[in-house]
Amino acid sequence: MKKIYSILCSIAILTIFCACNDEWKDEQFEHYISFKAPINSNGVTRINLPHTETGKTTYRLPVLVSGSTDNDRDITVKIGIDSDTLRVLNIARFASREDLWYKELPSQYYSFPETVNIKAGENIAYLDIEFSLDGLDLVDKWVLPLTIEDDPNGQYQPNYRKHYRKALLRIMPFNDYSGTYGGNNLIGYLTDTGEGANEPLVKSQITAYTIDDESIFFYAGTIDESRQDRDKYKIKARFVPNSTKVELSCDNAENNGFKVNKQATSYFEEEMDPVRPYLKKRTVMIRDISYEFEDYTLAPGARIRYKFEGTLTMQRNINTQIPDEDQAIEWD
Repeated sequence: MKKIYSILCSIAILTIFCACNDEWKDEQFEHYISFKAPINSNGVTRINLPHTETGKTTYRLPVLVSGSTDNDRDITVKIGIDSDTLRVLNIARFASREDLWYKELPSQYYSFPETVNIKAGENIAYLDIEFSLDGLDLVDKWVLPLTIEDDPNGQYQPNYRKHYRKALLRIMPFNDYSGTYGGNNLIGYLTDTGEGANEPLVKSQITAYTIDDESIFFYAGTIDESRQDRDKYKIKARFVPNSTKVELSCDNAENNGFKVNKQATSYFEEEMDPVRPYLKKRTVMIRDISYEFEDYTLAPGARIRYKFEGTLTMQRNINTQIPDEDQAIEWD
């Protein structure tokens, strides 16, 4: 009797086990459509685009089919622009400070197909976005806001979970010299204080933005992108080809107090990381910096003069095992 009971129990357990296994053959979720565009702490997805001689580059945005089973049919996904979501983000983060808002990238700087085709048996396809960024002024924070549009025929369903259906692409072109520089060795002083106390002015990090293959710009003194009038204080740094010279200039005629006191120079160094031998550490330095400028908008009717001298240093870590330059660099 015990033997028969044991056999019956074994059969029952085996039946339950098989039934459980069979459940996993069925779809456990839904085949929703979403972007692969994880956001950062600023609520956007930063995409780093290498600057080219023509100013043109392509970014491949992944479009995914979710679910526990493979996609079993051809799907045509429609992609559109979503200005409303960008506006909601701006209001939530910056309220009435419209000078800090992300701005929608004008249409002349990009193009992409209206649809993406995902083939049966595949769970991913790519939206190829062609950027033409020559002449784009990075004083403003440019974003390309995309959305997966609804299908009127019900062929697919967008993923309505937060951040899955939308892609707010923060456009960040880069060249060999752009990035975040350490500014602790660039010291500034007020020049019109006489013999009184004059505490040094230091900004620990200074962001350099791409202009073209040879040039970057950064903001004078301790000014950064939080200043409403930052566009008046752009300092251009041009790395002269086949030379160590770095030419500093300011295109703003109103800032007639801008003055370069010394020829700035560049220094480059590369070494492989001793712990991670595949990692190349590239150091860029702008040395012998010495310039003066006037802050003429902070206090109405006053022109406050500063002098800054020293060195800016940036280290860029590059994974030599990754062929794509934008993916190989370890970004901040």
